[in-house]
Amino acid sequence: MSTLAEAFARLLAVLDRLEVPYEVGGSVASSAHGIPRTTLDVDIVVDLKPERIDSFVAELRQEFYADARQIREAFALGRAANLIHLGSVWKFDLFPLRNDEYSRMEFGRRAFRESRPDGGESIECLVASVEDTILRKLQWYRARGEVSERQWNDLRGVWRAAGARLDSGYLRRWAEYLKVDDLLEKLRTESPEVQS
Repeated sequence: MSTLAEAFARLLAVLDRLEVPYEVGGSVASSAHGIPRTTLDVDIVVDLKPERIDSFVAELRQEFYADARQIREAFALGRAANLIHLGSVWKFDLFPLRNDEYSRMEFGRRAFRESRPDGGESIECLVASVEDTILRKLQWYRARGEVSERQWNDLRGVWRAAGARLDSGYLRRWAEYLKVDDLLEKLRTESPEVQS
């Protein structure tokens, strides 16, 4: 049985081989920037063009369940598509890169970081910036009814770990754009020891 890190490394190798730009977000990104925790899946934004989906799936076929039609349909609707690693049943959620101003800005700010998706082996991958990790988590938290204590704890952990390194101007600008500025203020006031 493969570990999540092994399955993740195999997927990243395919993305690299096909030169598909990607960005890791979600809990893997918040763990890289904040308090590490295990996760049930990995969220990856990909700049995968429709005409390249078939070759992407062909590269994965030996080790992953991947359906080209399902990916194409999900991406056309701006939704995530799932990949499942056959040897471990780990799930990877692929999100299409959106073409809005914020998504392009966010994607351009990604950087290599060490990640431990299952708390074990370390993998170097392109991860969303600390500010963008906060913004997307706030957006996810809002979209899911603002009830997930786990997500809010991820946000607290990232906020406290990043501290004064946070770009407060960037956070305020894009939180307003994403309509999560009130949640950003709530997060800020819950961590008065962090000056940002």
